[in-house]
Amino acid sequence: MPDTKISAGQLQAVLIDLDGVLYLGGKPIPGARETLDWLVENQIPHLFLTNTTSRPLREIRYKLKNLGFDLEDSGILTPVVATNQWCVKHRISRALMLVPKATMEDFEIEPVDLKDSESAQAVIVGDLGYDWNYQLLNQAYRTLLANRECEFLALGMTRYWKDEEGPRLDVAPFVKALEYATDREARVLGKPSELLFQQGCDTLGAKPENTLMIGDDIRTDVQGAQLAGLKGALVKTGKFREQDLKQEIVPDLILDSFADLPNWWGS
Repeated sequence: MPDTKISAGQLQAVLIDLDGVLYLGGKPIPGARETLDWLVENQIPHLFLTNTTSRPLREIRYKLKNLGFDLEDSGILTPVVATNQWCVKHRISRALMLVPKATMEDFEIEPVDLKDSESAQAVIVGDLGYDWNYQLLNQAYRTLLANRECEFLALGMTRYWKDEEGPRLDVAPFVKALEYATDREARVLGKPSELLFQQGCDTLGAKPENTLMIGDDIRTDVQGAQLAGLKGALVKTGKFREQDLKQEIVPDLILDSFADLPNWWGS
């Protein structure tokens, strides 16, 4: 039986992580497609909240469709989409973009050249993966150091993610390095930021206290959601490790898999 501290009767909507919950690597989690169909059939408001910053919405949808999940752009909220909306709202038009080239198509912001980075209105840091190098990190440091008015934006604070080869560093270690070097704190627009969780709830028209976040990361998904006023559910797939259950963070719900959600909800 699932370990739970809540009941389905308390819930109005569901936010769902992608990697490690719907799929792992190039394969769907068994039963995940059926669970998504169940959410649709039962008209349960839901939104996919992912920290993916290495691919644009177009590629995310293409990958999901190949795995059997046919989603619309409006059903997926990424840190890139959230950050772009924040920049438009605050009239940020030029930025040093430390994000994958493919992701640039989801931004409406003019990228500045490294040589001209001190004119940037913002430094935006995402998951560059193997494209990270000392020059990029050092130029971001110099830009933030030279202009205290320059916004420091992070597309999430995920520590690592897992693929077929094993765990890989995500964006948080690089953001933390810049925070330490510049004595500045980044504005985070990806999980576990309260801003992204609130935006997800607003999109669904649901109150945070009546919304369940389902993820495989005990800190980014579960604790982040709880600190934002949501309920946090941990699935034992993806990056889950048994030692996660020995930490001070207590999930509101623990499921072996996303596929177990309908049975828990019905019970």
